[in-house]
Amino acid sequence: MLDGKVAIVTGSGRGLGRAYARAMAAAGAAVVVNDLDADVATETVDLITDAGGTAVAHVGAVGGSEFADALVRRAVDEFGRLDVMVTNAGALRDRTLRNATDDDFDLVVNSHLRGTFTCGRAAAARFREQGEGGRLILVGSPAGQRASFGQTAYSASKGAIVAMTRTWALELAKIDVTVNAIVPTALTRMVATMPRVGDLVAKVDAGEPVPDAVRRQGLGSPEDVAPVIVYLASKESAHVTGQAIAAGGDRIALWTHPGEVEERFRPGGWSAGSVAELFSGAYADRLQDFRPAPLDLEALEEA
Repeated sequence: MLDGKVAIVTGSGRGLGRAYARAMAAAGAAVVVNDLDADVATETVDLITDAGGTAVAHVGAVGGSEFADALVRRAVDEFGRLDVMVTNAGALRDRTLRNATDDDFDLVVNSHLRGTFTCGRAAAARFREQGEGGRLILVGSPAGQRASFGQTAYSASKGAIVAMTRTWALELAKIDVTVNAIVPTALTRMVATMPRVGDLVAKVDAGEPVPDAVRRQGLGSPEDVAPVIVYLASKESAHVTGQAIAAGGDRIALWTHPGEVEERFRPGGWSAGSVAELFSGAYADRLQDFRPAPLDLEALEEA
């Protein structure tokens, strides 16, 4: 499906990023594996090459333009071209608003949002130079779509990445570059701190299968998300762009684009009193639920 293609996956030393890199390599792509940790990047490369695939490691932290340009240059130097960029890398510093520091915020935003921006820009420049189109696959999160307690910087970054997806899809369509956001859910270290999920993550890490009841909630292994990445990287997905696609366990879903749910007009404009009447009347049952969908905790306990 990806024979002859060249892909970069940032943050692919572990977890979801590793699953993406391995799946694309298995589908025929040559992969540049990026991670801040040289050991895990090398482990991913070894897993790919031992399975008969092609990959090299490029170690370092995303964020700055120089690193993004060097990452793209490494793909071209090693494999002659670039076809796919998957922007998966990013740091976490979970803090409630009262406890979040400037450094916490800057680290998360720089790695997730600026890293996506600089790597996406560098890849798009290469696609334009090659003149054969390309694929940008940005990585969002449910935390960027709905509330996520204690994740101000992460939620802000992931929400912005999905917004950026739509803008880039509009801008890059003329050079045949598709831009989509994946919104993955998987049993990885990132969700291990959630109530009653940590034990399940440990079991999955030990090789146990994910129970069917949990899979139906959209929680599975990283490998469950990877086929969507392979599809979005392929020529078969040429008609899919500007989308936010949820994937996890047995579930694939499309997120809506933001849209107005109701409108009212008042000749001559609004006063504070008439606004109050609107929100206590016509808009009272139209307010949007900002909270995340609850997990079935009984299913997690039974697992």
